Amino acid sequence: MLSLPAWKCPEWTLNASQVNTSSPEFIEEWQKRIRELQGVIMVASCVQMLVGFSGLIGFLMRFIGPLTIAPTISLVALPLFDSASNDAGDHWGISALTIFLIVLFSQYLKNIAVPVPVYGRKKCHTSKFYLFQVFPVLLGLGISWFLCFVFTVTNTFPSAPTAYGYLARTDTKGNVLSQAPWFRFPYPGQWGVPTISLAGVFGIIAGVISSMVESVGDYYACARLVGAPPPPKHAINRGIGIEGLGCLLAGAWGTGNGTTSYSENVGALGITRVGSRMVIVAAGCVLLLMGVFGKIGAAFATIPTPVIGGMYLVMFGVISAVGISNLQYLDMNSSRNIYVFGFSIYCGLAIPNWVNKNPDKLQTGILQLDQVIQVLLTTGMFVGGFLGFLLDNTIPGSLEERGLLAWNQIQESEDTTKASEIYSFPCGIGTKFCTSSCTLRLPFWPRRVYSETGEVGVSQLTLVSQDASGERPTRATATTM
Repeated sequence: MLSLPAWKCPEWTLNASQVNTSSPEFIEEWQKRIRELQGVIMVASCVQMLVGFSGLIGFLMRFIGPLTIAPTISLVALPLFDSASNDAGDHWGISALTIFLIVLFSQYLKNIAVPVPVYGRKKCHTSKFYLFQVFPVLLGLGISWFLCFVFTVTNTFPSAPTAYGYLARTDTKGNVLSQAPWFRFPYPGQWGVPTISLAGVFGIIAGVISSMVESVGDYYACARLVGAPPPPKHAINRGIGIEGLGCLLAGAWGTGNGTTSYSENVGALGITRVGSRMVIVAAGCVLLLMGVFGKIGAAFATIPTPVIGGMYLVMFGVISAVGISNLQYLDMNSSRNIYVFGFSIYCGLAIPNWVNKNPDKLQTGILQLDQVIQVLLTTGMFVGGFLGFLLDNTIPGSLEERGLLAWNQIQESEDTTKASEIYSFPCGIGTKFCTSSCTLRLPFWPRRVYSETGEVGVSQLTLVSQDASGERPTRATATTM
């Protein structure tokens, strides 16, 4: 949407050295765009909430199998190889160091326990903590970031902006840290009253559709990475609806973007093996503080792009592999399945690439339709997932051949036991409180499942990491996801 001609910035604003950024004309130029983005995001978010909380997305899940999920998840990361390689290519030495550290901590040292002091029962003692298994990305990023800072202070990296390796310096965005305020409290409507345009609404709705397809793939990828059963329909309905609510709040606060599941975090989940939602709650609190205290958020902007690029290369590879791993449910000796998956993946890469290079050749004369077509066809996840969905449901094939038999058996066998515990509400909501028959009819409300003794099970998930010998030495119990 932002690449369309109507959203292009005027020529007089392009030269930063000749523009007074504090002038009323310049401020109005960018704020009017933010206001329109606010309005269209808020309208489109209502559509997403309707799709989620009404159960429509859950109804469509009965037609979605491994041949739809596999290309959708894989295409979350595969099209980003260009971005990852460009960031890593700013200094391959730093990127290689970041990759080495993440792989070292997450794969080779993950079963090594580090003694840490613990205070309990009025005395101090040591306890084993699997530091490298829990914080491999944070440790790798932090060490590389610190080395870049040392090389910047000692002027080991070149100081000329055009020289190779300059972007590995930590002071390339030094003005961001100095200009950021110490404290700023954002509030709804801070840029003015939101405006709405029909073309913008259709464009953002197309983006919301693509986002929902990606989110469904992310949900399955997360469940697979932490060893949880596939998410039931009520969890998918709730996830899509809450993402729509997040978009509504983001639009009201004027962030200029919506909220959705972040595919890079799926990759981090696969590396750290931490699936507790309390970690996400803690991360949300940290983000709230970073949003209020500007200096904290600006400090993270000084992370050099080669460090980020090295991290992307690892995480995007994990996401791609998770998508392909869904093919284990299929009969891959079937030419039908090979055709559907191969065609979906290749079109999901080729079609967005062509549309991005030839946007002028998709002009119908109707601005709203042009925006919808351009947004959908430039999203590889939508193209690949839609083709996989269409071909899998139209080309003849048995349930066993399509993988739906094994897929449904896993969901049915675990939905009434383990899945009902993992995907339930916290704090006893739905099991001890709010248990009326009216709430149970809601499409996004978890179903109550009783054990053989008649009691509702505790919402708990045990993550088990397996070492090379096949033993399972470490266990971590997490709250419901």
